[in-house]
Parts: sequence; structure tokens; C-alpha cells
Amino acid sequence: MGDDGDDRSGPVRLDLRGLKCPLPVLRTRKALATLPPDQAVEVVCTDPMAAIDIPNLAREEGRPVEALRGEDGVLVFRIGGGERPA
Repeated sequence: MGDDGDDRSGPVRLDLRGLKCPLPVLRTRKALATLPPDQAVEVVCTDPMAAIDIPNLAREEGRPVEALRGEDGVLVFRIGGGERPA
């Protein structure tokens, strides 16, 4: 899985571990804005605020979000493809 979005067979992976609020959500928003609307994104981060911020961002973007796991302070979210709001 690459970070460049060329591999459409799986989600683009954003490794945002170590970044503090608001950087994880800002970098995720930037990635979503540059990718096709149907491209899924996997976000890996360690900021506890991301547990609130990432799902809210996905909702604002009209995309489904799933928390995959949250072990040892690492949060992983999968943001699915969806339509951007008008």
C-alpha cells in the first residue's frame, strides 16, 4: 500500500503517529481532498483527540469511518470512499 494513491486496490495509509492535535485531522483532511472520492484511507495515529476528530472529519466529508483497533495508544481508522458534500 503506497501513500501516493496509485494503488487503488487498497486504502492509502497515513502514518501520523507522534503528531498532536490538530495535525492528524489536518493531514487527513488534506489527503482526502487530493484523493478520488471513492479512495479509502487508513489513518494510523497516537493522538487521543483523533478518536473524536477523525470520525467527525469523515462525517463532514460524507465518508464512512471504522475504528479498526486501538492498542498500546495507537489508533487505526479506515475511512471509506464516499461522496463529498456539495
